[in-house]
Amino acid sequence: MPSSPLASYAQLGIRELHDQDPELYELLDLEHRRQSGTLAMIAAAGVAPASVTACEGTVLGNVTAEGYPGARFHAGCEVVDEVERLAVRRAKAVFGARYANVQPHSGSTANQAVLFSLLKPGDVLLGMELSAGGHLTHGSRASVSGRYFTSVGYGTDASGLIDFHEVERLAEEHRPKLIVCGASAYPRTLDFARFRAVADKVGAVLLADISHISGLVAAGLHPSPIDLAHVTTTSTYKQLYGPRGGLILMGRDADLPVPGSRRTFAETLQSAVFPFVQGTPQIQAIAAKGRALALAAEPGFKELATRILDGAATLAAALTAAGHRVLTGGTDNHMVLIDVSHKGLTGVIAEQALESCGIIVNKNKIPDDPHGPHITSGLRLGTNILAARGMEGDAIRRCAALVDRVLTSVRALGADTWHLDDATRAAARAEVAEVCARHPLPHGGLGPAV
Repeated sequence: MPSSPLASYAQLGIRELHDQDPELYELLDLEHRRQSGTLAMIAAAGVAPASVTACEGTVLGNVTAEGYPGARFHAGCEVVDEVERLAVRRAKAVFGARYANVQPHSGSTANQAVLFSLLKPGDVLLGMELSAGGHLTHGSRASVSGRYFTSVGYGTDASGLIDFHEVERLAEEHRPKLIVCGASAYPRTLDFARFRAVADKVGAVLLADISHISGLVAAGLHPSPIDLAHVTTTSTYKQLYGPRGGLILMGRDADLPVPGSRRTFAETLQSAVFPFVQGTPQIQAIAAKGRALALAAEPGFKELATRILDGAATLAAALTAAGHRVLTGGTDNHMVLIDVSHKGLTGVIAEQALESCGIIVNKNKIPDDPHGPHITSGLRLGTNILAARGMEGDAIRRCAALVDRVLTSVRALGADTWHLDDATRAAARAEVAEVCARHPLPHGGLGPAV
């Protein structure tokens, strides 16, 4: 790489951190080693390539740039304006959108901007129940979304699929101003067209939150909500393998007036992010989003997304064959949900036992869960990071066998206490280390295919 002020700045930063703050440097290095040497099957995570994380460490973070390109409230923004315009163009291209806002600091912030600009306090919000797979920002009482609005929740049927009869009944009964479709723990395809039909029937705005499936949508492997939902939101760090942040996207409805307003959806959401919800944007994160979106536009990204899908299907089938209860009988996306109560365990025991062996998953509530969110009866597994490591086929089945070995061996002593013999733990950790060494985390791209 030719010498440049930017390269010199980056190298200086690492050198100064190493020399002047060895305590912090060691912690950062330790975390890098932890991620490299553990088998992460976290559904709500990805792994950002070095070129993405490099953007966040640049001098862009020194610029205060309240407002939007061409209309900032501070001088000195001619370069960062072009950075943001580039990210917006790339977001529109990747998702086939007419409007894109790349400033939200997170997917949750994006959702808040939508809800608080389109609803008034007390308005009815219809979203998926947290226990059924929804997200905090979709109306949970633990979130501001469930306290400022009148929140009504829909769930799943006996097979674990979204109960559209209940969605339609609740919509007709409560006449929500906004309906949220999207989930954080739902392993099946989302029917955006059916949700839009319900929203149109009761005069509601439809918000699609695709934070968990945005990579599959971008790759054309899951139906897109861009022209079906009035507004689409997503985080950028899960399946887009970008930085912590969010996007707001719109398709054909962008230039339509918001019900009861003279302003269009695009105009309303533009001012909703700034100045209504946020102040200064994180331009360095916007640059990182732009880089991640460029990678998502490359032909190899679809191969990566295909590995995500195939890996999840393989993982679900292998765990089912080993006798585990996989919710809904399988998966259509990156996510596999397991009811561990079937094995006499709780989610927190399963999570902790697996982590002690170098396997990283997360506990998760399941429908009709008798336990609270700190205990749970379920596990949520995902294949985003496994796919980025290039894993497929036999490698995924080996991961399933490791999970099965630990869950079969651990003994529950209470709701959150357990025992796993040292020999089993040592053998599992050794095999995890071997698997990780054979399939290292990517650094220069998104796995072998990109």
